[in-house]
Amino acid sequence: MLAPGQVGLASGWGVFSTLRIVRGIPFAFERHWERMKRDAATLRVPFPTDPDYIHSRLLRVIAANQVGDGTARTIVVRNRGGMWEGSPERDSDLLVFTAPLKHWGAGVKLAVHEQARHAASRFRGVKCLSWALNLVMLEEAQARGFDEVLLLNERGEVSECTSANLFVVRDREVLTPPLDSGCLPGVTREILMEVARAEGIQLREETLRLEDLMAGGEVFITSTTRNLLPVVSIEGHPLPHRNLVRGQLEVAFERTVDKYTASYASNLS
Repeated sequence: MLAPGQVGLASGWGVFSTLRIVRGIPFAFERHWERMKRDAATLRVPFPTDPDYIHSRLLRVIAANQVGDGTARTIVVRNRGGMWEGSPERDSDLLVFTAPLKHWGAGVKLAVHEQARHAASRFRGVKCLSWALNLVMLEEAQARGFDEVLLLNERGEVSECTSANLFVVRDREVLTPPLDSGCLPGVTREILMEVARAEGIQLREETLRLEDLMAGGEVFITSTTRNLLPVVSIEGHPLPHRNLVRGQLEVAFERTVDKYTASYASNLS
């Protein structure tokens, strides 16, 4: 039950993560939990000390909703603090819900938004419940015929998209903006950096500007719900759709997913 004056919901004072569900298994749950725990500490959100508190409830919702392949969102909201505090029984609440997988198409068209990330902020990279600014930028871009928004920071550097990290391939070397650009430390981003090393593909962080993306080569975005999705244009400027390195990484990423789910299922049995 939710109560009036529940400050976390009224003020967006909470943390969340979106997980991919594969054959009823929450992929990379441990990484999502660690990130939520980190962000909760930064935002002073009371957070469960035992990952099983969230994990067990997540599994119950997945089973109750009969989710095979889909997505799940876990949210921890703070209940106390500030003048509008209500009288909740707990310091925080956990919300869990699921949704079907979304079909994103064969590629994504990006709009560009300047001054959209504050790289110097102490809260950069924190995935907090206050998501309205991202939703407004995305809705405005979609009204113009785009699919997602490429966000620049206060220095004019490429940071991320509203809900995805970004990569560019240059001479078979894969580059992605560093965390000090203001981007989120995405779970898919983290796994992909490990996958690339295992595949012998050089992937490193580098400060990028818009012209670096326009110069040619493959550009793609990553997220829990999209995996690795090619970028076909930026503000109407078409990009080459070679799909060479991205395709190799996507196959390797799916092998990682399969390995995780097989190990998870084996441990359950």
